[in-house]
Parts: sequence; C-alpha cells; structure tokens
Amino acid sequence: MNYSERYNEAKEIYRSVGVDTDAAIEKLKQIKISLHCWQGDDVNGFDNDGPLTGGISVTGNYPGKARTPEELMADIDKALSLIPGKHKINLHASYAIGEPGEVIERDSVKPAHFKKWVEFAKQRGLGLDFNPTFFSHPMVKDNLTLSSPDEDVRKYWVRHGQACIRIADYFASELNSPCLMNIWIPDGYKDIPADRFSPRARFKKSLDEILETPYDKEKVIISLESKVWGMGLESYTVGSAEFVMGYAAHSDVIPLLDNGHYHPTETVSDKIPTMLLFYDRAALHVTRPVRWDSDHVVRLDDETKEIAKELVRCDALERVPIGLDFFDGSINRIAAWVIGTRNFQKALLEALLAPHEKMAAMQRENDFTRLMMLQEELKTYPIGAVWDFFCAENGVPVREEWYDSVEEYEQTVLKNRR
Repeated sequence: MNYSERYNEAKEIYRSVGVDTDAAIEKLKQIKISLHCWQGDDVNGFDNDGPLTGGISVTGNYPGKARTPEELMADIDKALSLIPGKHKINLHASYAIGEPGEVIERDSVKPAHFKKWVEFAKQRGLGLDFNPTFFSHPMVKDNLTLSSPDEDVRKYWVRHGQACIRIADYFASELNSPCLMNIWIPDGYKDIPADRFSPRARFKKSLDEILETPYDKEKVIISLESKVWGMGLESYTVGSAEFVMGYAAHSDVIPLLDNGHYHPTETVSDKIPTMLLFYDRAALHVTRPVRWDSDHVVRLDDETKEIAKELVRCDALERVPIGLDFFDGSINRIAAWVIGTRNFQKALLEALLAPHEKMAAMQRENDFTRLMMLQEELKTYPIGAVWDFFCAENGVPVREEWYDSVEEYEQTVLKNRR
C-alpha cells in the first residue's frame, strides 16, 4: 500500500483547518513513553519468591510469562521493535538482579544490582525510570510500610527509599538521561480507622528522611503517587490525593497522577491543567480502570484521548513525564505492551492534529455551536493515514500487521517456557 499517497491526501485535509501534519509527526517522534517492565512477568520481580501482596493482583495465566531477567529483556526488545519511536523502560526495585544464590534485601539494594539493566538500556539508547517497591515483602506489616508505628518496619522502608534514590541517580548518570523515581505505598486500613492523622504524620516524617539522601536534582525527578483505595485498604489510604498535593507543594517532589487512583467520577484529564498552574511539573501513569484500579491495558478511549489533549493544549509535553501502568496476565503480555503503548501514541497524535488555538478562540468568543461542530467533525478526519505513515517512517509494522510478529514469537519462544 502507498502510505505516502494516503498521507499526502490527509495532509491537505488537516491543512484546511490549520494543522501541520509534518510538525505533528515530528513532535510525536520526540515523545518518550516509559514502558513498565512489570507487564512482562505479572509484577513478580526477581528479588524474592513471595506472593504478590499490597493491594495488587494480576489475573490470568496466559502462556509465556517471563521467568528470568533474560527472558524479560528479550520480551521488552520484542515489544519495542513493534512500537514507533525511542522510549524508556520503567523498573521496580524488585527487578534487582543479584548473583546466583544472593539474597537481596530491599533496604540494602545497590546500583550494582541494576548493572545489567543499565547495560541493556545503553545498548539500545534507552532511558530508565525507577520505583521503590513497597509491597510483596515480609517487612510489609499489617499493610503498613513508611507509615508503620513499628519503628523497625518504618526505618527499614526509609532505608529502602534512600537506597532507591542512589539507584535512580546511578541510572541518570550512566545513561545521561533524567530518571523519574516514583514513590507509592500501599499503606492503609480495611475498615474505618480510629486515627487518620498519625499514619500520615509518620509517612511525612519518612519521606522527609528519604529526601535527605543527596542526589542530582537536575537528573533525578522524584514523584509521589496517591491512591484512593486498594484491596484490603478499602476504608483509608495514607497516601491520599490531598496528602500528595500538600507534600509535593512543600518539598522537592512532584505529584504523579495515575488515572486509576481516583473515584470513578473523577478524571485525570481535568486535573492536569489545574496541577500545572501550581506545580512546575507533574507525572502520569496511564492505565485503564474497570470499575476500580484494575490496571487494564490502555485502550483508545475517551479519557485516554482527553489526557493526551490536555498535555498538548497546556504545552506540557516537556513538563509531564509519561509512564504506563497496567498488568494483564490473561492475554499475550507482549501484545498488551504494544496495544497499550501504540494506543497512547495514537491519542497523542490525535491531540497534535487538532487546531487547539482555533477552538480556544471559539470558546473565548462564545461561539459554542461552531466549536461543537468542529470537535465532532474532527473525529472522522483521516488520523489513520497519518498514523500509518508515522509507523512506516519509523520502521515498524503498520496497522494490525505487527500482530503476526507477536504470534510467531509466541509459537517459537513463549510456548517453550514451562
């Protein structure tokens, strides 16, 4: 198929509303999305053999889950080969790689435990982002970590956070690429607590102690992520949205917005422009909640599109690091990465192909009829032709052609894993 010919036709159609498709494509090419490594192995990690706990659950048993660092890296390579552009990899601390037989304690995890990940990223020209892992560990006591009243527990996790800052600094220095280090804790209570204040005071104290660790603030961006509830934490979470916004406003961290971590009637797309008025930066985890924070694969749905639109409308693509966060073990895990990432790229492309200033002028002039008309007409503009051209220009399969490669990989690689 002649993708250039279809693209040139689409180019003229978009030009009629004042949109430069070449400029949109060039901007999309520069946007790095941070692919979450934990989609490839159902959030198991490599630092212990314990169960997945802390309000997190992965359903499904599709064949071919990665069992070793080598398998996970190979699967990430496969996914990246089908996604246009150059991106980043997002690691959890639980993906530390030790020597055979080595027990890696999270409060003493070291940059050396991530040397293989740095080598992997260097060879491919990728950046790395990072997350302390405050779940799935024996030292998570009664669903509490940094807010625990047990000083031994609290201090253990403070040391873990401090160790992770040093690792994030190592990533940024070695790769000459900024590293976003995101802090999320599962702390909370199943039923109505008697004291909401003290756990948050302890959490604040713990964060203050973690942030005493020296690091290069130009290279390491520390974010704090809120959550409204989780399994076993239905009535109260320590790291609420209000806590995160308050702490970020008075510290060296930025707020991270996960669109599965709010009440069902709240939308992150509406929060983005407000946050950018009061914070120099914010960060995103893009996921898809189904009734609750269930971390489904990102689809090209209305809220995904609205999130992308706000990033473009607010001229915030340089101010908001974008990461994905979903984990589905019921379908091919590599396909999940590709579907989710390409969908958010499509959402970004649609946002870049909209005449935002023209529509904003209509709003300012109270020309709401014309605004609604244009918003609706744009929905059937030929974005598909622009996307196909973008994929072809970036050397990845166009449309559903990429799935043939995933199926072949499943037959030759994944099905051999037992």
